[in-house]
Amino acid sequence: MKEAPEKETLQSFGDMTPEDFKKYGYQAIDWIAEYMKNIESYPVLSQVQPSEIKNKLPKSAPKQGIEFEDILNDFKKTIVPGITHWNSPNFFAYFPVTASGPGILGELLCAALNVNGMLWKTSPSVTELEEVSLSWLRQMIGIKDDFFGIIYDTASISTMHAIAAAREALNLKIREKGMAGRKDLLPLRLYTSSEAHSSVEKAAITLGIGQEGVRKVAVDDSCQMDIKALVNLIEEDIKEGCIPFCVVATVGTTSTTAIDPVGLISDICKKYKMWLHVDSAYGGSAAIVPEMKYIIDGWKDADSIVVNPHKWFFTPIDISVLYCKRPEILKRAFSLIPEYLKTNNDNDVTNLMDYGIQLGRRFRALKLWMIMSYFGQEGLINRIREHIRIARELKNWIDKNKDYSALQVAFSTVCFRYLPRDLKEQVQKDNSKEEIVHNYLNDLNEKIMNSVNSTGKIYISHTKVQDNLNLRLSITNIKTTEEHVKQAWILIQKHAEKIDSEMRKGLQIK
Repeated sequence: MKEAPEKETLQSFGDMTPEDFKKYGYQAIDWIAEYMKNIESYPVLSQVQPSEIKNKLPKSAPKQGIEFEDILNDFKKTIVPGITHWNSPNFFAYFPVTASGPGILGELLCAALNVNGMLWKTSPSVTELEEVSLSWLRQMIGIKDDFFGIIYDTASISTMHAIAAAREALNLKIREKGMAGRKDLLPLRLYTSSEAHSSVEKAAITLGIGQEGVRKVAVDDSCQMDIKALVNLIEEDIKEGCIPFCVVATVGTTSTTAIDPVGLISDICKKYKMWLHVDSAYGGSAAIVPEMKYIIDGWKDADSIVVNPHKWFFTPIDISVLYCKRPEILKRAFSLIPEYLKTNNDNDVTNLMDYGIQLGRRFRALKLWMIMSYFGQEGLINRIREHIRIARELKNWIDKNKDYSALQVAFSTVCFRYLPRDLKEQVQKDNSKEEIVHNYLNDLNEKIMNSVNSTGKIYISHTKVQDNLNLRLSITNIKTTEEHVKQAWILIQKHAEKIDSEMRKGLQIK
């Protein structure tokens, strides 16, 4: 490995020359283009072992700079093998995130500009493009124009800000006095379903509400929040001298993509004067499809809503959008302006730093704006509609195979399990075998998941529904086609039959 020429070392105090930047920039773009073109040639799930990557890297940084061409070679040979390829059309785990072409170029330009959008003055385009882009997205989803939009990094942070605003709306001087040691402050209670994302609980930990302050509401057979259970918990907490202050409803739960009855929850929040936050980080993008508009029922009465364009809007991670109906409360919770950040424009513009804990703000709106501009409304609608169609087609394939069982499909995620019919029949004949078969099926489905993932051909994840382990296949990648899903389904069936045959030898149920 050669050291870089003297003119490019730190001793010369300069940056990479424009000529070299162009030279290696072309090489990097060429590699990205080939990577995206041939991404299916890579194993979806990284096949390296723990510590394998770091053991291949030097223990300390080089004393002298090295040629950038060598750095690119190290990237290809050492770093790429340790990558799980989220951009692969065969990545079906969790909620896949896609970096589309215009989004990647948006990230490149964002890095080149390298601006900090903390104030309008520090780069007016950052603030105003964010306002325009979020207005476009709001209109496409069907959110009313009385919601203020702001970009954070992830839904976890968006939800935390929403809950902080809900706490501030109580007017309990928590911003000034805090919560510790106050005899005048009753315990606060936050409600969310047992299927809600862990970020709700983490937000409660961060904000001093604590895990005990989070009330997990039971769900019905469809994994939706049970309204009667919610009311019972609220009434119980009021009797115990607590303050119910916020409900987090989910539209597209992480586990099964269930949709909580937001309209009914909204009525309860009105009755008890509580803040309603809607977590639609995954599901919200689907609302741009006309026939999916039903999912926003009740949103007009919410206080805040989160949607993540990096989940299903083909935007490189990370970008999360919080819409808030009462931005003055969000601002009151976080605005803190030292003298050096005051400007003579403050009364006429929006300074986005006032609406969250962060001061520095990346130009995240640039990539979102480029994506909406490049694909257009119809292009985005058609792509999301196709993902939903493919997911429903997969559900049909599963239903036709009597050895499998699938949950209902709300969006583009399918939860299903291998459930051999002979085992079902044996349990029906003899209930005493139910626990043995239940444990066997959970172990079997987990082994099926691990087996197909180890091939590197696809990557799926799992969840548990009523203690039954389900395989989980999510379709949100812009490159995923019906053929990709069909091949994944064939692979899963093949491995399921093989593993079941091997495991049956040790199963004692007769």
